[in-house]
Amino acid sequence: MALTVRHVGRFNWLGLRTLAAREIRRFLVVWVQTLIGPIVFALLLLLIFGLVMGQARAGVHGSDYLHFLAPGLIAMTMLQNAFANTSSSILIAKQSGTIADILMAPLRPAELTLGYALGGVTRGLVLGLLLGALMWPFAGAPDSVAAAAQILYFALGGSLLFSLLGIVGGVLARKMEHIAFMSQIVVAPLTLLSGTFYSIEMLPRSMQEAIRFNPVFYLIDGFRSGYVGFAESNLAIGAAGLAGTALLLFLLCMRMFATGYRLKP
Repeated sequence: MALTVRHVGRFNWLGLRTLAAREIRRFLVVWVQTLIGPIVFALLLLLIFGLVMGQARAGVHGSDYLHFLAPGLIAMTMLQNAFANTSSSILIAKQSGTIADILMAPLRPAELTLGYALGGVTRGLVLGLLLGALMWPFAGAPDSVAAAAQILYFALGGSLLFSLLGIVGGVLARKMEHIAFMSQIVVAPLTLLSGTFYSIEMLPRSMQEAIRFNPVFYLIDGFRSGYVGFAESNLAIGAAGLAGTALLLFLLCMRMFATGYRLKP
């Protein structure tokens, strides 16, 4: 039987599916670490802050405090784990040398970026669905199709944004300590200082203005407002900023894969 050259066409869908499936299986294999651990941590935060802030339960724009807190915890967990998935995957591939196999595969920069990002997005959405079910007694459910669409937009967009940010972090990092630094010094402060645990109206005016420069504030607020029915930010600005930032990061990731920046030996 004669061998023939296999053409992948304008877009290598098979290669994209294979890479994305590998990234998804990668975090499912260690599900206790990648899924159960973040869920337990988020539930503990809900318990602790629910007890500590019990006196403020009726004081967040007239909403029960746990109803306000639960969606923020869901969004925060999704963002942090989307970043962790792609950043660790890229770094481990660099350290083990398997990144060379990925770069030699018939995958274009856009396909490589999408394949890695889909793994992070899937992990974020799986955690969001599981936490949404577990926190349903507190978070409730969206009361309209528009609210559900808003939640989905910020969940998908936020997970994609942090997945792309994780790709950038993984490319820049040379060892695991660099990823830990980015996670603890960049990602954690951005998510924790985003109004996840409190209304920014509880803060002094100067701090309110500072938090409005935090892009994660708009992600958390946009996601949460689909549950609670009110927003502390301009949702149109948040939605447009999310789309624009994700596009810029996508182009940056493509450029990194195209040039092999800090990827090629």
